[in-house]
Amino acid sequence: MPPLEKLEQTANTIASLDRNELNRRIKGFKGRFRLDFTDAYLNNLSVDRLKHILLAALINTRACG
Repeated sequence: MPPLEKLEQTANTIASLDRNELNRRIKGFKGRFRLDFTDAYLNNLSVDRLKHILLAALINTRACG
């Protein structure tokens, strides 16, 4: 799959996730760097912000790897 299509697919998948699934994926993120957020911090963020964090982490991981 071409990179732009893969990015679009990833963004669409993240857009469909609910808060619980976003929190689970952020807490379990395995990438070049660790996402070390507390549950309290994540629970105070908007769903849109959680989506942004996860998408940015995935883009960074793909760009570097």
